[in-house]
Amino acid sequence: MDPSRKRTIRFVVALSAAVLLAGALALTSFSASTEARQPSELVNAEQTPGAKYQLVGKVVKGYETKGDTTHFRVRDRDGTVSVPVTYAGRLPDPFRADREIVIDVVKQGDTYVGQVGTLITKCPSKFTADKSNT
Repeated sequence: MDPSRKRTIRFVVALSAAVLLAGALALTSFSASTEARQPSELVNAEQTPGAKYQLVGKVVKGYETKGDTTHFRVRDRDGTVSVPVTYAGRLPDPFRADREIVIDVVKQGDTYVGQVGTLITKCPSKFTADKSNT
C-alpha cells in the first residue's frame, strides 16, 4: 500500500474518533445538567419521586443547626414562597440569612434534602452601583 494513502487513512480514522468523542462529551455534559428552580417553581410543579433539582433562593431567617445537620428554609429571590431544606454537611462560611444560595436537592416527604457538597453561597457583588446614588 502506498505510504501517502496509509497516512490519509490514519488521519481520517483519527479525525472520526475525535469527532465521536467530542460529541459524546457534549451529550453527556448537557444531559447531566439540571435547570435551577426557585421555591415557587418547585411548589407549583409536578415532581418525579427521587429526582434531583437545583434550588436557587435566599435563606430565610431562623435556621437551626443540630450537630452536622442544618434545617432552614429557602425563599424566592424576590418573593415570599419558601420550602424547607435539610442539609447534612459543612456549611460555607458566608452562609447566613438573606444570603442567596444554590443547592442540589431531592424531595423526601415535605422536605427537600440537600445533597452533601452542593451548597454554594452567592456573595453580593461589590461592583454593583449603590442604589442610593441613582
